[in-house]
Amino acid sequence: MILHEFIDYDTLRVIWWALLGVLLIGFALTDGFDMGVGALLPFVGQSDVERRVVINTVGPVWEGNQVWFILGGGAIFAAWPPLYAVSFSGFYLAMFVILAALIVRPVAFKYRSKREDARWRSTWDWALFAGGAVPALLFGVAVGNVLLGVPFHLNEMLMPRYDGGVFAKFIGLLRPFALLAGVVSFAMLLMHGAAWLSLKTEGVVVDRARRIGTIAGLVAMAGYALAGLWLGFGIEGFALAEAAVENGPSNPLYSEVIRGGSWLAAYGERPWIAIAPLMGFAGMALAIRGLRTGGEVSTLLWSKLGITGVISSVGLTMFPFILPSTVDPKSSLTVWDASSSHQTLFVMLVSTVIFMPLILAYTAWVYKVLWGKVTEADVTDSTDTAY
Repeated sequence: MILHEFIDYDTLRVIWWALLGVLLIGFALTDGFDMGVGALLPFVGQSDVERRVVINTVGPVWEGNQVWFILGGGAIFAAWPPLYAVSFSGFYLAMFVILAALIVRPVAFKYRSKREDARWRSTWDWALFAGGAVPALLFGVAVGNVLLGVPFHLNEMLMPRYDGGVFAKFIGLLRPFALLAGVVSFAMLLMHGAAWLSLKTEGVVVDRARRIGTIAGLVAMAGYALAGLWLGFGIEGFALAEAAVENGPSNPLYSEVIRGGSWLAAYGERPWIAIAPLMGFAGMALAIRGLRTGGEVSTLLWSKLGITGVISSVGLTMFPFILPSTVDPKSSLTVWDASSSHQTLFVMLVSTVIFMPLILAYTAWVYKVLWGKVTEADVTDSTDTAY
């Protein structure tokens, strides 16, 4: 028996669908508070010292947190090649804008405090704001477009085709529901950044962060509820016209997909998935409560629970769809027809089982070493090592 056949192909596909979700959630939970802190920076720090305190709460860890983004992109490329090809083709300019923002961020960390000129530092502070706010917003817009469906079709060679030029495709992503999803994402990560600052800072900085984070959390909850209603009653869902061949070849054109009904029909078919949106609402509500009452560790944990629930609800609602097509539903990508080969998924799983615990252990060790609050004395007395 060939080694990779110890795990069925359909089981491996579901495992990698779940692992992709884990990687995306891991990115949101870790680099998410980095982005939230960056977006909060100009508003919670009024003086140069206060802003340096804020920057130093994430300065030592942001690079490690961004590993989750790289792992997620690598997993899409290796485990779901059609998804990588279709999404990057359609979201090309949006991805470029996100990458530009993420590139600006390390430059700002590096150069911000190299000169004592107020204008120089203010410019880099706003660069850090853009490096946090732009990805937080556009990642949400991307998720909104996935739920709406994307206007692509596959030719007989499985090559994706979109109508319109690069700028037209970018503007086409800015649909009302997608923008609402972007607002939810942005507000949710602002709340997450505020929860991190409530753990890592003190004094007026943490007071401002908690005040802004509370408002952001309320906006995120309201936007999430509105998006759920909109998704249930104003947006057509997608469904397989017949039972999927779960261990068949990775060719979306072999499936019959129809549009109609509601995405929320999934909750009637699999009632247990309601745990995800309940986690989202409960986590955000408790995080808001923690921000208002002065909680620290618990507030950050509740924020993480809320983000986990929100992201999980998207994947569980859409299953088995990964990226539906509005112009040619038959080209829609699902868990059963958009993966790599059986052997590739197995080899990747073995590698993940070996290396993921190492990454988690190293990450836990880093946070243990860097545990504690960042104070004004820390940045003023360590000008050569602090940001």
